[in-house]
Amino acid sequence: MSTNKSIIAPCDPDHCVQVRGARVHNLDNVSVDLPRNALVVFTGISGSGKSSLAFGTLFAESQRRYLDSVSPYARRLIDQVGEPDVDSIDGLPPAVALQQQRGAPSARSSVGSVTTISNGLRMLYSRAGQYPPGQQNMDADSFSPNTPEGACPRCHGIGRVFDVTEELLVPDDSKTIRERAIAAWPPAWHGQNLRDMLVSLGHDIDIPWKDLPRKTRDWILFTDETPTIPVYAGLTPEETRVAKQRNLPSSYTGTFTSAQRYVTHAFATTQSQRTKNRVSRFMQISQCPTCDGKKLKREALSVKFAGLDIGELSQLALSDLAERLRDVANAKPLESDLHPEKAIVAQRIASDILARVEALTALGLGYLSLERSTPTLSPGELQRLRLATQIRSQLFGVIYVLDEPSAGLHPSDTQALLDALDELKRAGNSLFVVEHDDSVIRHADWIVDIGPDAGTHGGRVVYNGPAEGLREVKESHTGRYLFSPESGKTRTPRQPTGWLQLEGIERNNLRGLDVDLPLGVLTTVTGVSGSGKSSLISQALVELLGEALGQKQLVETADGESELLQQELETATGGRIAAGTEHIRRLVTVDQKPIGRTPRSNLATYTGLFDHVRRLFASTPHAKSRRYDVGRFSFNVAKGRCPNCEGAGFVSVELLFLPSVYAPCPVCHGQRYNDETLEITYRDKNIAEVLDLTVERAHEFFADDPPVLRALDALLQVGLGYLRLGQPATELSGGEAQRIKLATELQRAGRRNTLYVLDEPTTGLHPADVSMLMDQLNGLVDAGNSVIMVEHNMRVARNSDWIIDIGPGAGNAGGTIVAQGPPAKIAQSETSLTAPFLLSHSGSVKKSEMPAECNA
Repeated sequence: MSTNKSIIAPCDPDHCVQVRGARVHNLDNVSVDLPRNALVVFTGISGSGKSSLAFGTLFAESQRRYLDSVSPYARRLIDQVGEPDVDSIDGLPPAVALQQQRGAPSARSSVGSVTTISNGLRMLYSRAGQYPPGQQNMDADSFSPNTPEGACPRCHGIGRVFDVTEELLVPDDSKTIRERAIAAWPPAWHGQNLRDMLVSLGHDIDIPWKDLPRKTRDWILFTDETPTIPVYAGLTPEETRVAKQRNLPSSYTGTFTSAQRYVTHAFATTQSQRTKNRVSRFMQISQCPTCDGKKLKREALSVKFAGLDIGELSQLALSDLAERLRDVANAKPLESDLHPEKAIVAQRIASDILARVEALTALGLGYLSLERSTPTLSPGELQRLRLATQIRSQLFGVIYVLDEPSAGLHPSDTQALLDALDELKRAGNSLFVVEHDDSVIRHADWIVDIGPDAGTHGGRVVYNGPAEGLREVKESHTGRYLFSPESGKTRTPRQPTGWLQLEGIERNNLRGLDVDLPLGVLTTVTGVSGSGKSSLISQALVELLGEALGQKQLVETADGESELLQQELETATGGRIAAGTEHIRRLVTVDQKPIGRTPRSNLATYTGLFDHVRRLFASTPHAKSRRYDVGRFSFNVAKGRCPNCEGAGFVSVELLFLPSVYAPCPVCHGQRYNDETLEITYRDKNIAEVLDLTVERAHEFFADDPPVLRALDALLQVGLGYLRLGQPATELSGGEAQRIKLATELQRAGRRNTLYVLDEPTTGLHPADVSMLMDQLNGLVDAGNSVIMVEHNMRVARNSDWIIDIGPGAGNAGGTIVAQGPPAKIAQSETSLTAPFLLSHSGSVKKSEMPAECNA
């Protein structure tokens, strides 16, 4: 690797990690020395190779070495990240990764279980709870929804149950069965077959559903019986009755299935996403009536502590829970106590729980409750939960590898995060942090700047040393933004062209909120984590406006019953849009949800550019001579794809005591297509070679093809030139997925009066990429549209036309409009926690400069 010696600071070889020849992903044979017992921040623009070095190389090698020391059986139980491509790493301690990845979502995973606080709470109720007279004491397992002793028998400890009601299954009871009153039954032949069976059973399928006897309706919809019934295809009901009386042979024999049984069985077993989508419409999730959603048996819920059962205590915000526990934790046994040992137990357990809860509230998570399920948390929230747990573990001599711990964090909470990182460092640990946030970078002992650009233009060390030395590195994008603040940049905010008036909004912690949202401008909604920003914009606004415009919101279908149960019960949105919808023709929500669940979904297919590419291949003389159509060039269609891997490009090799290995398909060598399809070329490249092009290289390749070029231009404008056209959706970050969606929208030129809603679009973006994103969003506004985004990035807020600051605090302490107006006006607010950070261009503010609420 060629590096400028003047930008590599010396590192004591006895106290550093020495990496030699790292080649993971785009890393260009990187060699670098990193100090131990220090806060080391890895920076660089999106796609430069930061995570490849921190996670793909350092953490992966540390995990590999640890797994070499454990039994083969134990290895199978650990989620392994694979062996990195690196020559050597010396001086590497054990590593713990605190990533933003969720792992497998589970309805049983909650804030309480991730932080282990629930374990302490169960012990507290078991040993120090107030039992009803005559009830026997129970052990801790009886207070767990994940054990047979504790789980509610109706919902099995989930707190939610399936409801398949008559109203869902039969939406129009004026129809007859022949007219498909039972909408849940399958369409086409299968549904006709079930109707014919009812005729054979003697039911009248030609009178309105509502006129059938209740007993008949209940049996047809809900019976668990599956009788075998002769079917007389094509005969009228009267002819069928006569045929049965005469014992005439039937056309065939069928098995009857009730509507409820069909829906639940089809949802659980079908491989068709279309069928899954259809039947899920007839399944309703509701709170378990037996335990009221508290997940436990009635015996456990009869035990009280501080006047609440364990379900009620778990529903409290962590900040409120801390208040409830504080008196008990600080109490001392009194001589008058009848059971002093019980008071001692309560005090000790409560003290331990309180310390854990306070570690979470210190990281700005006081608005969460213990029962909050982890699938509903943002990646940043989940990572901070894990960070608080590690602080309590009191390990030392470990490397903690973190992925943007500031994600989703208001600047006023960042200092608490830095304090937590410093505490881990003081305990004798090393911190390797991938970050874009200015204040975290400035706080670092050591900076590793990877780049200078993304993809093939990155992957090398631009700078390695203390933060101040980055000032002299002209090649560094990070240094440019860190030491050249925007103080010289001023832009006159645009004036709103109209207003969208929301009244009486009720959602989560929003209670009767009235707010006027400006149109024709770029609006940023700010406030601390949990203040109500997303409740107002991403939920209430999107739902109410979508309904007003007649735009049905697409709901992602769960993959199975367990995943469906993991979805939170739908929170009702109250309130209305009082005025302003006449200014909006269309609503576009650009979120960070994946663009696909499988590797078959990719950049090219999602943006639609692959359709144009396939048409170009199908139009070549060679393809025409073979009568190959457009479908031939899809790796999802049998006629064109490789038969061995079925178009996946790889095969999975199962290893008993090691993680499964994904190897390139030995038949197509990872190209996805069969040999005949690959013989067709367009400008000397086959379809697989085109999919392997980066967006940047494809832009040159398709320079004379306007339809393809339009999509590629949009992707370049949002900073995704480093991604490959065939990059699987599963390899994309949430921020990349969001920018792909934005690029797809940017292709639709000439549209006006559209409202774009974005939730933290700068997550995972370097300041250089943020500037590029802002250019595109400003372009949408200049074209006659409106943009409203939820953001913590002060660079974005300062450069908006309008700010709506929600708070002042989180949870019950938030949910109100603290201030709104142009950035200059908000910066003068004496009550806004955001205001001091709008004035500061360095990204950091002293505690003394913050409003009193910040220091409370």
